[in-house]
Amino acid sequence: MKKRSRRKKNHYFTQVHEDAIIAYTKTTSDMDRTKLYADFIRPAFSEMVDKITYTYKFTSLPNVDSLREECKVWLTTILDKYDPSKGSKAFSYFSVITKNWFIHKVKKTSAKLKREVSLDNLDYVSQKKYLHTEHKYEKERDRREFWENLLKEISDWEEAESQNEMKPNDVLVLKAIKELLQNPEDVEILNKKAIYLYLREITGLNTKQIANSLKKFKVKYRAFRTDWNRGNI
Repeated sequence: MKKRSRRKKNHYFTQVHEDAIIAYTKTTSDMDRTKLYADFIRPAFSEMVDKITYTYKFTSLPNVDSLREECKVWLTTILDKYDPSKGSKAFSYFSVITKNWFIHKVKKTSAKLKREVSLDNLDYVSQKKYLHTEHKYEKERDRREFWENLLKEISDWEEAESQNEMKPNDVLVLKAIKELLQNPEDVEILNKKAIYLYLREITGLNTKQIANSLKKFKVKYRAFRTDWNRGNI
């Protein structure tokens, strides 16, 4: 009996494409940009948009084929906005932007439907399927890059705050948060109470002291999360 050979995963957005996008943003040569775009960036964008369209079930949108092509063209207009120095990968940056672009189209379509028909007549399953079906690979990659960028962001907070003579309690809490984020899988299985107990054990502070420090960092986190969702990181 012949052994079945394992299929190799074909990751369409590789380091080669990441490097091509970085090179594109750094050069001002129209000839170089044209070649980089034609040889590497356009094929990666095209595959990425198609994958996201099918993975997230945006195929139910009216005129989805036209929308896919419109999105691909639109991505070329924002290539210059990608800044690799901010730490996010090009794949993460442009995939988040693409998903948000399609989600905006979904919302516009839903708003139009609400004006035309009663909500009671809409298929609940059809409404849900746009946003709640996620491909395992895409989801895992986004999740990993989110935690990596959050940890880097917190390191930046620590450096900035140290220059402003951060209070001792804040230093302890921030270091404990960094330690916890070294293993993001643990964060996902811990509830709020368990996280507070963990922070108390690491810092030696009481719950009130920890809560006071966390209030300061929550403001920074909300700003980080907003930038992440908008594709600015």
